[in-house]
Amino acid sequence: MPMRNVYWIGGGSGAGKTTIARRLAARHGMRLYSTDDVMPDHAARLSPEDAPFLSQFASMGMDERWVHRSPETMLATFHWFRGEGFGLIVEDLLRLPKGEGVIVEGFRLLPRLVQPLLAGEGNAVWLLPTPEFRWAAFDGRGWDIPRRTSDPERARRNLLERDRMFTDRLFEESKELGLPAIEVDTAMGEDELTDRVTRELGL
Repeated sequence: MPMRNVYWIGGGSGAGKTTIARRLAARHGMRLYSTDDVMPDHAARLSPEDAPFLSQFASMGMDERWVHRSPETMLATFHWFRGEGFGLIVEDLLRLPKGEGVIVEGFRLLPRLVQPLLAGEGNAVWLLPTPEFRWAAFDGRGWDIPRRTSDPERARRNLLERDRMFTDRLFEESKELGLPAIEVDTAMGEDELTDRVTRELGL
């Protein structure tokens, strides 16, 4: 079911999705819907039957989540990476006023889940940060999760490796589906990235 007037900006963590989406929403007078902002609400609305990986994750302590498991296991079992709760994003969007332009952003926008909702080829783009860009982004915003574990350095390494593999997965999936993706590196400024996203979305 195509969702007209909805534009999707997905991608890896630390790619600048929120910053670019805010700029475009302000520039074009559109509503901004951040999937990160609604995660607590969605988690509360999901039952263990609807979201078994979320239920398992919620029962873990910080070390079990981020220190004791391998990045591969973290990637394979992370609930949002598996698409749990994506239907609630769609429900939220369908409740918005008809005809209102909306920019949706966040890492939860998996290409295979977004594709059936696209109204046209220019309605979505994925931002894929290089490892160097991701490291710089996280170093600038702080490392809250690792600090809450008994081994912050190991937790940091695990998170970075998990997110690198997730970004690689997004690249492969978007390529396979013929959906546009932009590699974001440390040489790319916000203005350049905004311009490229604008062109991809046809705004």
